[in-house]
Amino acid sequence: MRHTLWALVSLALAVTPLPAQGSGGLRDKISQLFIFTEGKDPLFLGGTAGSDSATALHADHFVPAANADNGSLIAFISSAVSQNVGNLPVSATSGGSTFRFEAGVPVPTSGSPGAVFGERAPTLGRGRVFVGVNVNRLHFETLRGVSLNDIEMTFTHENVTGPACDSIVGTSCTPYGVPTHENDVIDLRLALDIDMTVTSFFVTFGLLDRVDIGVSLPIVSTSLLGTSNAQIVPFGGTTAQHFFGGTAANPELSTSRFVEGSATGVGDIATRLKVNLTRSDRTNFSVLADVRFPTGSADDLLGAGHVAARGLGILSARFGAFSPHANIGYLYRAGRSQTSAVLTTVGFDHVMAPWAAIAVDLVSELQVGESKLRLPGTVTYDVPFHRTVEPTNIPRERDDIVNGSFGFKFVTHSGIILVANTLWPLNRGGLRPNLLWTAGLEYNF
Repeated sequence: MRHTLWALVSLALAVTPLPAQGSGGLRDKISQLFIFTEGKDPLFLGGTAGSDSATALHADHFVPAANADNGSLIAFISSAVSQNVGNLPVSATSGGSTFRFEAGVPVPTSGSPGAVFGERAPTLGRGRVFVGVNVNRLHFETLRGVSLNDIEMTFTHENVTGPACDSIVGTSCTPYGVPTHENDVIDLRLALDIDMTVTSFFVTFGLLDRVDIGVSLPIVSTSLLGTSNAQIVPFGGTTAQHFFGGTAANPELSTSRFVEGSATGVGDIATRLKVNLTRSDRTNFSVLADVRFPTGSADDLLGAGHVAARGLGILSARFGAFSPHANIGYLYRAGRSQTSAVLTTVGFDHVMAPWAAIAVDLVSELQVGESKLRLPGTVTYDVPFHRTVEPTNIPRERDDIVNGSFGFKFVTHSGIILVANTLWPLNRGGLRPNLLWTAGLEYNF
């Protein structure tokens, strides 16, 4: 068993991520959708910069360094994507038969092959091993309920006079909208196509009768296609002050960008420990702790980029062929822009035949506190009349996640368990697929 554990760790160290096609990682490619001039900052207007001196000074009035709201909007998109892809659910630590030892004789403590994503309290039993591999496949569809093919963003002009005079007590500041070209905006439509396949190898070992240890090694493959279509909307004036190309008399006010890339490599490796505290013929209670290490490349959307630790209390029971379970715990995420969560899972697995069982779970992850991913607020113009602009169609809301899990396990004559499962979103917090399907193999010996 020790050789198996070391083999998985060695494989993790040996398999290095394959870089994204082209230059930079996949996260950088998302940023490239906002770069309109090669080698410049996002939202820099190269056409304006290359024109006469009268308009050249307007080239950087939209860049994030000049406008904090624009910077936070771009950061929200890239951070929301990279953080969510590193937080996929991990398969249960045990499956198949579990045992306790009485006078040296193994006594079965479960008659079901177990759940898929829900945890059950019985431990494997001293010296027993549970190994498996599963493949999770998903295509991200929405971000806080907004289709990834229809993200709307509006970038506003820097208030070139307001910030400076606001810092001087007693001065009368020029209102936002003076000069008139401060009312110019860049409307951008963003479309992202993100596919992910996660192949997880896992092993759990019964260290003691009531103690299991394990490790999970994911291999992640991510592909990205992205397009952005930007349009400068001038508010007024005899000549354009902001444009992507051309001249002030004949400006190019629209442009588009396209990026693509893929990457494959080790994701975030998880180590797990489960301890059974109480047990009877009908019920069991255990605690589980696991840690995900940032072994996956966050730049290539293969991992979260920070340590995540989970603690669970697990209660399960057995009533003949019906085995309900409940999990409650806490997920700590170390990233400065990541939010910790309260975890709850309730469900059951039911033996329908000696060779088949159904597994059903309600899996939730409820955000603790306010989201650390900040969206800019409504922009208000004062001149030439009072009006407001919303920076994006992405709502300001909590990223609570609630999923329904429904699947089957089939026991073959050789003892290998076949797993087929689907995970369905029941709400639209965070970055979500319409469906996550899982296929796998498990074996207990």
